[in-house]
Amino acid sequence: MSGRFDGRVVAVTGAAAGLGRATARRLADEGAVVACIDIDLEGVEGVAKELNQGGRRARAYHCDVSDPTAVQETFAALTTDLGGLHALCNVAGIGMFSHTTEVRYEDWSRIIAVNLTGPFLTCQAAIPHLVRVKGNIVNVASDGGTKGLPFAAPYSASKGGLVMLTKSLAVELMPMGIRVNAVSPGGMQTEMTAGWRFPPDAPSELLARFITPFGVAAPEDVASVIAFVASDEACRLTGAVIAADGGTTA
Repeated sequence: MSGRFDGRVVAVTGAAAGLGRATARRLADEGAVVACIDIDLEGVEGVAKELNQGGRRARAYHCDVSDPTAVQETFAALTTDLGGLHALCNVAGIGMFSHTTEVRYEDWSRIIAVNLTGPFLTCQAAIPHLVRVKGNIVNVASDGGTKGLPFAAPYSASKGGLVMLTKSLAVELMPMGIRVNAVSPGGMQTEMTAGWRFPPDAPSELLARFITPFGVAAPEDVASVIAFVASDEACRLTGAVIAADGGTTA
C-alpha cells in the first residue's frame, strides 16, 4: 500500500463487522492508527487485536453512536489515547426490509438514531479536533439515500438525511478547511444485509431497482473508495456524494 495515512489517526464507526471492518483494515494497511468504534464490544476488540497482531495499529472503543454522552466520552478518550484525530469515517448503520405499513415505531426510531443521529453526534464530537489539522469526514450513505427503494422507507429516509447532513456540514466547515463527503454504496455482502429479507409478496419489478450487472459488492471494494475520499488525493472533494453502487443510480 501507498502509506497515504502514515502518522494519522482515523476513527471508524461500525468497525466490528462488514464495511466498517473492511474500512478499518484498509486504513490500517495504509498506515493509519485506527480508532475502531462499535456497540459490539467483543467484535470490535477482535478487529483491533487482529490489526495489532498484523503489525498495524488500532484501538477498540465500545460506543453506541446514538448515545450523546457515550459519543462525547469516546472521542475524548480516543483523541487523548491516540494523540488527536485526522479523519472520521461514519460507517455504522442498520436497516431492514418491510412493508411501510408494517414498520414498528421502535424500528423506525432505532434506524434513524443509528444511521442519522449517530453521524450527527460523532461529527459534533470530532469537529473540534479536525479543525486543528484541517481533517475530513466521510459518511457512508446509500443508493437508497439518493433514489427511492421499495420496502426500505426508514433506511432510505435515514440515508437521505445523511446525504443532506453531509452537504450542510461541507458548506459550514469549508472556511475551516474541513472536507465532508459521502460514499454511497449499493448492495453489499455483509453480516448486516445477510439478515435482510424482502416481503414474500414483493413484486419482482420493484426488486429490479436493486440489481446491477456489476453484482453485489464486497465490502473491500467500497472500503477502497472510502480510503480514497479520506486521503489527501481527494483534496478537491467536499460536499460530494460518491456513488459506489455499480450503476444503480446511473
